[in-house]
Amino acid sequence: MGLWFDEIYDDMMRFGLRVEETLYSATSPFQKIDIVKTTKHGRALLLDELWMTSEGDEFYYHEMIAHPAMTTAPQIERVLVIGGGDGGTIREVLSYPEVKECVLVEIDGLVVDACRKWLPAIGTAWEDPRLTVVIEDAIAWVKAPDRGKFDVILVDGSDPVGPAEGLFGTPFYEACRSILHPHGVLVTQSESPVIYRETHLMAVRRLEEVFGNAWPYYSVVPIYNGGEWSWTYASAQTSPFDIIESRATRAEDHTRLYNSAYHRGAFAIPNRIKKELGR
Repeated sequence: MGLWFDEIYDDMMRFGLRVEETLYSATSPFQKIDIVKTTKHGRALLLDELWMTSEGDEFYYHEMIAHPAMTTAPQIERVLVIGGGDGGTIREVLSYPEVKECVLVEIDGLVVDACRKWLPAIGTAWEDPRLTVVIEDAIAWVKAPDRGKFDVILVDGSDPVGPAEGLFGTPFYEACRSILHPHGVLVTQSESPVIYRETHLMAVRRLEEVFGNAWPYYSVVPIYNGGEWSWTYASAQTSPFDIIESRATRAEDHTRLYNSAYHRGAFAIPNRIKKELGR
């Protein structure tokens, strides 16, 4: 049968992949980190025994967290990525020549080091001179003075437990808004609307309270339990439907999932969620 690793949700649902070997395993002050070689998806990252990303399907997630914001924000010169220690989100951000500075704030330096070594196919932009990597708690970092203003903030955190729990709180969203230009865009991963429905709805509602506008959007991430995933786009002044086509066209030169038509379709809210949000 070989070795299988199953991620089990609430003793009711599981998602498993056949694992050929463990490439890296360590425990940081924050979490357990494993990088394994799978038969289906190549190398994959797990944090606290939960699938985070894999070489075979990472584009489903990284393209969808990055490009809806990057193709609609009026300016994209200064971008903040919170979390994202695997390097996939910054890769997509730095594919835009308009970006002059990208700051990555990741709480766990061991994740960054492990992914740089063992997942080089995902993190291909670590040496880009426009990138600054900060190993610090992002919740404290965004509240510190003199951060300047950002055009785009992408919150690429894990599930709201442990070190990522505060990334779903109203004080954190308020701090992010304070360092975002009035026209700026924040996008955060907002969990599975299938198995984390209440967390998803909570995130959308909190972002709407803080920014005045919040648009959830949806796609699939095959490696995630439940399959369907969500992100939420928040902005005081900018709409996710005003796509800058020249940017989208350039993005499509290298993306495997994202295009402007897929972008628009992703913002269709399923009825079961629409009713809960009162829209």
